[in-house]
Amino acid sequence: MHDLLIGRLEHAGLLSEPERQALHTLTLRPRAVAARTDIDAGGEPHSVQMILSGIACRYKIWSGGTRRIISLILPGDLCDGHLPVPYTLGNMVGALTPCTVADIPRQTMADLIETYPRIARTLWWMTLVKLNIAQEWLASTSRGADKQLAFVFCELLVRLQATGRADENSFEFGLSQPDLADVIGISQVHINRVVQSLRSSGLIVWSHRRLTIPDVARLKAFAEFDPGYLSFGEGQR
Repeated sequence: MHDLLIGRLEHAGLLSEPERQALHTLTLRPRAVAARTDIDAGGEPHSVQMILSGIACRYKIWSGGTRRIISLILPGDLCDGHLPVPYTLGNMVGALTPCTVADIPRQTMADLIETYPRIARTLWWMTLVKLNIAQEWLASTSRGADKQLAFVFCELLVRLQATGRADENSFEFGLSQPDLADVIGISQVHINRVVQSLRSSGLIVWSHRRLTIPDVARLKAFAEFDPGYLSFGEGQR
């Protein structure tokens, strides 16, 4: 669990041995969260949640009951970013698939940030990556739903590869078509057509809860996907 967090933070820059040791001393309280359940339900107060396994999301429910998924939260991600103090973001965090979540005492995170400025910077980096993702998703809304969905699949591949949860062209994918509809902001009927279009074009294979991209370069070109906004790679080390 600790190595997952350290590895995630080190995408922003290598940490010193004392900094790694400090992160290893974090008290992580893992718990299982069922799919379609809010992450904070049953969690400890005054804690920060980190996703250890599964896929979660931040979402908003409009007055008519329509859900819109604002972001996807993957293993190694903190649900609240770098925030060392409680702060209401105005939306909810829920598990889309069965998740394992670690509750980290918020005061402990605050002490780490105060004591180790480089850890503080890496946590800020995680938050800036989230902002980059939100901006890319917003910019993508002006395009066709097929390109938007292809873009999300490319992003998931890169993000999951960064934590060793995807191979060169595939990853476990337990989301449903209604989930994807709420990511893109289209109807369930429309998302079915979009998925079938990507399948028939040979851009994706989605079977047995696994998504395979037969030609990654081709899907990236179709989606106009440039992973630079995710800030992964040697330039960050």
